[in-house]
Amino acid sequence: MTELKISNQDARHLWLNVNGLAQAPTGPIDVMALVHALGFVQLDTIQVVSRAHHHILWSRNQNYREPMLDKLLAQDRKVFEHFTHDASVLPMEFLPMWDKQFRRMKDKVGRSSWYGDDLNDNLLGEVKRRITAEGPLSTRDFDTKVDGPKKMWRRPPHKKALDYLWYAGELATSHRTGFTKFYDLSERVFPQELQEQDLDNTAQVDWLCSAALERIGFGTLTEIRKFWDATEVKDVSAWAKRAASDLVPVALEASDGSWSKALACPDIEARLSTLKTPTSRLRILNPFDPAIRDRKRLKRLFGFDYTVEMFVPADKRIWGYYVFPVLLGGTFVGRIEAKADRPNGTLNVLNYWAEPEFKGSATIRNKLDAELTRFARLATLETVQWV
Repeated sequence: MTELKISNQDARHLWLNVNGLAQAPTGPIDVMALVHALGFVQLDTIQVVSRAHHHILWSRNQNYREPMLDKLLAQDRKVFEHFTHDASVLPMEFLPMWDKQFRRMKDKVGRSSWYGDDLNDNLLGEVKRRITAEGPLSTRDFDTKVDGPKKMWRRPPHKKALDYLWYAGELATSHRTGFTKFYDLSERVFPQELQEQDLDNTAQVDWLCSAALERIGFGTLTEIRKFWDATEVKDVSAWAKRAASDLVPVALEASDGSWSKALACPDIEARLSTLKTPTSRLRILNPFDPAIRDRKRLKRLFGFDYTVEMFVPADKRIWGYYVFPVLLGGTFVGRIEAKADRPNGTLNVLNYWAEPEFKGSATIRNKLDAELTRFARLATLETVQWV
């Protein structure tokens, strides 16, 4: 098959389209459709303005509000929580294709030295016995203690047991109160008809790889594998051979003018023929937004060098603790550091760094001010203040 060349501009626009960032974030809100289109939404505990999962959905439709995702999880049972590259929310209908990941994570966590000797049958059995008898429980309902000196990331035995059983798919997230997770038996959370579906390993791999490529549009085998992070390298290589007749070889132009090879989804030419220029709406994206999660891909396509520095010591940070990328149309024009002051109902803007070619732009500053006002509403803040 002849290699298809995709210009950098088209590659950028394709990427923003598949990530739901090409159109204006307005109109009727269908949260389930957003989650399905993205494939998953990453969860994160940090709440500087609004937690990552809420911010990600709001960036696609600004009629989104925080309770909407909670309802899909706790009441409607239309999504479930598990691990992609990190803890995430996924459409419940994907459950039959996720058995491989349950088994994979059970093995990975079970072999991890981080869990040590705490994962014994007695503890695991006691945790499941209590949840069976008492219903959904959180880690606060158990009282085992960390043995030895307390250190960052150390967890008491019951927390490790809950995590292990959750990774293995034996427990599932029932609901959350605030961000506190409540665990229940998976058979009481997952619909029976989905639990009874039995797909073999090859069928699951084929779905995972095809669904990943559909959601990224184009990528290397490594990028396809990393989308869900639910398969091994050999799995993806085998899939690529089975699916070779449907995959489109492409050459992609990077922001610096260089070219690289990749594979594209079967309908890539149709996508290119109907490609629309991204909206001129300015967006403040979350550091964990799927459009920027792969930093190498981000830099290659957009020439935007972005690093998450929340786990970097303060004196070694280049930018700041929690810095949001700023997207305008098909270009990243800067980054901004903002923080919610909830007691005073204020969104404080701590710093703004424009990319060199956009410094001093009054148009961008006006668009940024408007977006900050909208961003504040997501966190139920009343005012925006530059400090």
